[in-house]
Order: sequence, then structure tokens, then C-alpha cells
Amino acid sequence: MTATLRVVAPAIALATLLTGCAGSTDATPADESTAAPVTPTEVSKAAPRLAVTHDGGVTVLDASTFEQVAEFDLDGFARLNAAGDGRHVLISAGSQFRVLDTGAWSEPHGDHAHHYTAAPALADWSFDAEKPGHVVRHADVTTLFADGTGQVQTFDPHGLSEGKPETTIHRTPEAHHGVAVDLPDGGMVTTIGNSESRSGVVVLDADRHEVARNEECPGVHGEAAAADEVLVFGCQDGVLVVRDGVITKIQSPDVYGRIGNQSGSEVSPIVLGDYKTDKDAELERPQRVMLVDTVANRLTPVDLGTSYSFRSLGRGPQGEALVLGTDGALHVIDPVAATVTRKIAVVDPWTEPLEWQDPRPTLVVSGDTAYVTEPATGELHAVDLATGAVTATAQLEHTPNEITAAA
Repeated sequence: MTATLRVVAPAIALATLLTGCAGSTDATPADESTAAPVTPTEVSKAAPRLAVTHDGGVTVLDASTFEQVAEFDLDGFARLNAAGDGRHVLISAGSQFRVLDTGAWSEPHGDHAHHYTAAPALADWSFDAEKPGHVVRHADVTTLFADGTGQVQTFDPHGLSEGKPETTIHRTPEAHHGVAVDLPDGGMVTTIGNSESRSGVVVLDADRHEVARNEECPGVHGEAAAADEVLVFGCQDGVLVVRDGVITKIQSPDVYGRIGNQSGSEVSPIVLGDYKTDKDAELERPQRVMLVDTVANRLTPVDLGTSYSFRSLGRGPQGEALVLGTDGALHVIDPVAATVTRKIAVVDPWTEPLEWQDPRPTLVVSGDTAYVTEPATGELHAVDLATGAVTATAQLEHTPNEITAAA
């Protein structure tokens, strides 16, 4: 089956996706599992793909034509994250992170590259994780966090096509809904928490000895990397900024000013975050986002005049901040000037559902293209960020939920 494609402009141009006490650490060697053999076809140019979840499965689409390449059945609610090698996708489902080969990749060869496609495939092995949570790609490694145990698994994603890679294991002192980020020097930053609460982050060196900690971050959640390897973690009253092993707290302008989801860019020192101020709301629909300047250690709110959801945040190739509003527009923000510079109409106005697992318009960015799902119509849209034009729209076989790109 293929998606019905309605192209409203020439082909889409895509660029490479830009990519307490310390617990114990040990190394887990790769098991005997190997990747299923594939028969590649060389193609004239890169052919990136998208993965989209729906109720009961995941679909792989050609990112340029939106044609359906493959579909896989999955039980229960599944989440998606790019694996970090531009080819594979990690599926969080049940008690494991499963590995999906989207079947498109490029191999450098001197001053050029060769491009290949193959049939997508689900690996016959997985990363076991009780309550699989955050996936982070940083410092050329991928880090998985298991909320049910506090176990952190780290591996080099570039060998996924060869089978299950050797994995380094770290365990936080207590299980919690957390996140971990590997550092270029082999160190790591992990959140601090337990089943009842979360309080901050700890910086560990390559031997997993504690270097620094800060527990002045109630409800710590999410992470993002800015330029110069600076990390930002959200709090219910601001953020923690980690630079060269030093942790700095930036206080929100409101007593309760929660920044729980962030989006960073390696070409910008400013991180985009959501911003909520009603602690007692069943579901707050904020109309402001927060810009975190990691150089000046300053928070700057931007009023959008419309609400958004946690799946609305993204960054453009020049570091521009992107927010998909419930007014149906993609709001483009200059992070330095802290102003909205453009509004691109993409989908019909929508309302964020009460349950976070339910489908809602979702944004993912790959190179110069923003992809936006529209569950109400079952459509997928592509936006050229350089021109602000909606370049393609496709009717999908299933109602889309989560989406990620493997460029």
C-alpha cells in the first residue's frame, strides 16, 4: 500500500539531519544477534525516510515522496526516536527499545558519497529496559534511560546495521522518570530522583565518580544541548545549565514556572522550552514559550498568542526556534531577538487532547524541511523552511501519532 501524495510544489530539498553517589558502571558485550541480511540498491541521491506510529503499528515512508515503504505491527502504545546514525529508529514499547532499520543510508567515499536503499526491517534483538523512557543522542553516542530501574545504556549507534552493539551500563541510585546524557570526555550527566520526586542533576566523570551536583531543580525533566556542548535541564522553577562540569541554576520569573520540554540547536547558544505557570491545572495550555540563553544565563519569554503542545517544539537549520501552534501555524522565532518573525499556515486549528498519548499535530525537522502530522485529517505535510511554503501533503493509510526522521 502507498500513501496518496498530493504534491503542491517541486520535490522537497533535504539536508542531513543534524544530528547522591554515582551508581555502578559495567560493560555489556554485544550478544550473538546480528542484523538481518539486506540487499541494498544504490540510488543516485540520498533517499531519507520517516517513521510514523499509529494505533497498532509503525509505518516507514519515503521522506521525499511520502510513499509507504513498509509497515510493521506493534502491540500497545509505542514511541519513536532517531537512533543517531541517520538510518535506524528506536521504538519504545513494552519493556524494551526495539530497533527499526528504515533501509536508507549513505556511505562517504572521498569527496562524495554513495547512497543506498533496502527493505526496512525490525531487528530480531532489542535493548531490554523496564519502562523505556528518554533517548538522547549526544557526543556521537546514544543513551537510553529505563524509568523502571534507573538503568542507563550507552552505545555507538553507527554499528547498528551490524547487529547489537557493545553497551556500557550505568545505574542511578534509585529508579525514576529520568534522563542521562553522555559527555564528549566520557563523562555523564544524569537526573536525581526516585519514584516520589525528582530534584536535580549530577555530573559524573569517565570513571563515574561525582564531579558536581545540584538539587535545586524540583521536578527536573527533559534535556537539550546548545552550542559549545552546553546542556539544559528543565525544572518547575527554571532550568539547570551544565557547562564544562559546572551547574548553574537560572530562576523562572514566576514562582511556579515549569520548563519541562526543550529543543536545542548545535549552532545556537539559546535553547527553546515550553513554559507553564499553573501548578494545579489538569492540562495547562500555555501561550508563551521560554528562550534559555546559556551564555548570559537569562530566560526570555515569547508570547505566541496561541497555545501548543509538548510535540510542538523544533529547531531550524540556522538555529531558528519553531513552535507549532494550535492556531494551525508554524511560528518561526528569532532566538536572539526573541520575536516571532514568520507564521506559516500548515494545518487547521486544533485542540490539545487531555491524554498525552493521544494523537495531536506533531512537528519534526530534518534539514531544511519541517514535517507536520495532522491526525484530524490523516495527513502529513512538508514545509520548506527556507521559503515558508507547504511543499507537499499526503493522505496516510492510518491516523498518525508520533513521527521521527532518519535522514
